[in-house]
Amino acid sequence: MFGKERIVKTLNVEGMSCMHCVKKVENALKEVKGVKSVKVSLEDKKAEVTLKENVDDEVLKKAIEDAGYEVK
Repeated sequence: MFGKERIVKTLNVEGMSCMHCVKKVENALKEVKGVKSVKVSLEDKKAEVTLKENVDDEVLKKAIEDAGYEVK
């Protein structure tokens, strides 16, 4: 992992009520260029996004909002 910084961002997601919602948010975030992996917690209402490169928060927020959910 020398020379490779891992960028992790956590977003608070509102409006998820089931595992289908979790999958929808995960898939929306995985479509964003630069995203390496995504872990969404329904219980915590959070999405943890690991990035290959820096991605602007607004781009991640828009992907979630376009999927029908709200970022707090």
